[in-house]
Amino acid sequence: MKIVCKKADLLKGVNIVQKAVPSKTTMSILECILIDASTQKIKLTANDMELGIETVIEGDVLEKGIVAIDAKIFSEIVRKLPDNYVAIETDANFKTRITCEKARFDISGKSGEDFSYLPYIEKEGSIAISQFSLKEVIKQTIFSISDNENNKMMTGELFELKDGNLKVVSLDGHRVSIRNLELKESYEPKKVIVPGKTLIEISKILSGEMDSMVHIFFTKNHIVFEFDETVVVSRLIEGDYFRIEQMLSNDYETKVKVNKKELLNCIDRATLLIKEGDKKPIIIQIEDGEMRLKITSGVGSMNEEIVIEKEGKDILIGFNPKFLIDALRVIDDEMVTLYMVNPKAPCFIRDEEQSYIYLILPVNFNSAVN
Repeated sequence: MKIVCKKADLLKGVNIVQKAVPSKTTMSILECILIDASTQKIKLTANDMELGIETVIEGDVLEKGIVAIDAKIFSEIVRKLPDNYVAIETDANFKTRITCEKARFDISGKSGEDFSYLPYIEKEGSIAISQFSLKEVIKQTIFSISDNENNKMMTGELFELKDGNLKVVSLDGHRVSIRNLELKESYEPKKVIVPGKTLIEISKILSGEMDSMVHIFFTKNHIVFEFDETVVVSRLIEGDYFRIEQMLSNDYETKVKVNKKELLNCIDRATLLIKEGDKKPIIIQIEDGEMRLKITSGVGSMNEEIVIEKEGKDILIGFNPKFLIDALRVIDDEMVTLYMVNPKAPCFIRDEEQSYIYLILPVNFNSAVN
């Protein structure tokens, strides 16, 4: 095999597929990036058996062939090469020479025949969504997945198709994030649970352009994302997702409309007094047209007031400040509306159209007041 391509194109391709190289594995072949130049295209692939990524880069195939190269050393070499054309050639024993200007590396490769290719997916019908929208919806929900592998469901996000709407849901036992996205067409109803790891890696690759589309295919066991010259195939999490409808309610005793930036900045300031690992709640007192925020820790205390529009009863309620910050940061609206029932019931942050809903469980603040 012999190929020539620009360093920038090669590096971009390596950075894309490297996200599917496992950090730990007993199969050394999975620690490799496959360079497939068996046609006139140069295709890079990585696969950890749960997530597989394949991308095509620009370049010239001078001699057809295929080789698997250790991803770590290959990516480091490519990253530090001069910004010029790179030539990669292999011999019959898969010894690989990488040349760029006066730099030359000789490293051992492996047979591409032993590599675990991406599974063949029967692609029937897809949904189309802009890269911008997909990147945004991941950003707006991914923070509330759980990293506890004991509950696999919570480590993924629900993708639910119904008519012309895509609902994306994540939860971690303390909060729920929901985003509703209107699609340009109607689709058959479908529910799948996509691993959070897959979505995190995809969001890093997406360009985020409004005019560039992502085509998403669903099968019984896999989800496929196709965009630009890249294909991402991921296993789905098996099982039935939590029945979140039972958690949602339109009832409230207190409704508060507040400037999002003011509220976010205030809570952000309060966290200056919280040491890492400390679980001090922020206490919110709502009376008439004012919201008072208070936090007390071993470092000190802070009090601040914000002007609000209030409907309903006064309330004193406590929250984990991080959960409020995470939700407020991804809301684009200038004003946000909070709905509360009592100090022990969930607080909802949602817009009129319910294009977003954030449910946050309060915390016991009695210990924090004392």
